[in-house]
Amino acid sequence: MKLCLFFVGFLFLISCKKTPSVTPETTVLVKQYKGFPDNEVDTVTSILQKIYGVKTVISKHQELYPNAYISVKSPRYRADSIIKFQQKDINSKIDYILGLTSKDISVTKKDDSGNIKKPEYKYQDWGIMGLAYCPGESCVVSTFRIKNKNKAVYFERLKKVAVHEFGHNLGLPHCPNKKCIMTDAVESVKTIDNAKLKLCDDCAGKINFN
Repeated sequence: MKLCLFFVGFLFLISCKKTPSVTPETTVLVKQYKGFPDNEVDTVTSILQKIYGVKTVISKHQELYPNAYISVKSPRYRADSIIKFQQKDINSKIDYILGLTSKDISVTKKDDSGNIKKPEYKYQDWGIMGLAYCPGESCVVSTFRIKNKNKAVYFERLKKVAVHEFGHNLGLPHCPNKKCIMTDAVESVKTIDNAKLKLCDDCAGKINFN
């Protein structure tokens, strides 16, 4: 189980080894953290149902975990802590959990050797848009860094990040097709905007839709 990170303008993937599989009974608990708008929750649940055919259950207005809070460069919540805390809610009726927050979230970005990427002051606490275990049962999406004056652009980004992170939970790796929703953003938010809100044929073919 590895971490897949959706950074601001950067998407980083270590490894993804799993045959993705979903059924009509696959259930995703969408945790709406306090302050996250109801209509945006509905947007995310609808796109997960459309793209992956999963069931969704909403847990409304949850408090973000105090133990995930840090203030290194600015007040933030550690995304890796959030997804670990979320996993405790996995049970016989819940297969996956996707958290939604408007708060800033971050991780420590490491290089291929497992060391903090240089310069350390920049990457020790690195702001991101989303984080997922790949494969795994838990992911989190933040809207703090995808804001845009154009509401259509903003909602499109929200849907894309949610679909991307949940795809990693299923076991989908980054895709070389720059139009696929699973593409690596390679340090530019424009890459996210240019990707289509859909899985390419190759990625869709990797999922076992039962």
